Amino acid sequence: MRNLNSMHLNGLRAVETVARTGSLQAAGEELGVSASAVSQQVNRTEKQIGKVLFRRTSRGLAPTEAGAAFFTRLSAGFRELDAAVGQVRQSNADTLVASVAPSFATKWLVPRLRHHFARYPNVLVRVDATERLVDLSGSDVDVAIRMGDGRWPGVDAELILPQQVFVVAAAAKAERIRSVADLARETSIDDDSSRMVTWERWFEAAGVAPVRPLQGARLNDPLLCIDTVIAGQGITLAWQLICADALADGRLAAPLPIRADLGFGFWICTAAGARPPRKVRDFIAWVREEMAETAALHARLPSG
Repeated sequence: MRNLNSMHLNGLRAVETVARTGSLQAAGEELGVSASAVSQQVNRTEKQIGKVLFRRTSRGLAPTEAGAAFFTRLSAGFRELDAAVGQVRQSNADTLVASVAPSFATKWLVPRLRHHFARYPNVLVRVDATERLVDLSGSDVDVAIRMGDGRWPGVDAELILPQQVFVVAAAAKAERIRSVADLARETSIDDDSSRMVTWERWFEAAGVAPVRPLQGARLNDPLLCIDTVIAGQGITLAWQLICADALADGRLAAPLPIRADLGFGFWICTAAGARPPRKVRDFIAWVREEMAETAALHARLPSG
């Protein structure tokens, strides 16, 4: 693009607009500048090219022979640029970016996305699975679903699914856990990625005297903890969303009836003070509906 690199694009826009509208005044109104500024851009472009592109007539500016040939190709080029920009904007308008934790994406969101697509076939949901807190006002992320207490700076947060914490174990191991005291003989599989879910907090919230389980593996992902417990290697603290399927199909059991509220849940978040576009409002409404079904399932989960 050596020829193009030697030109000022604003000058090319001025030439194309003048040729199309037939006057400096009309071109200026379209470009949002004065007629004098358009004239200066045209003159600069003519000097760069080395040819006169317009002649003045009683009816305004008319392209010279060289200008007419130049305008034909220039106009085609700007139409292509306009179509490219429009395509990108349309793509952005039809794409919704949701930031969620990998465990939430795996256990809840991704298996249900087909329902969203069935309802909104023109909206593509792109999942940004990450543990980091994304800046919703300074990124391309439209909405986030986070686990916590709802207190994050720069967001409007709505609680959509409160969670309770309880002990889980593989079915065979769960049979020998009859009371809190029995936990002292079991190996604890702990999630190092979360400070919200700890044995200390659980005992305190449950209002029972603490015991110390044997220390087992310490992992940095709650799903790995669940898989390790399903494999029979210990017990762990879990919450409804992360273990619902395994409880329902019998791979896990909740041997104790204690379900402690540690003050966290799943929240849907948007940029603070901003009115979300229609695609985001539709997504939030859909999440609420799906979460209502999930809450009903959680209420039926086996316990104790």
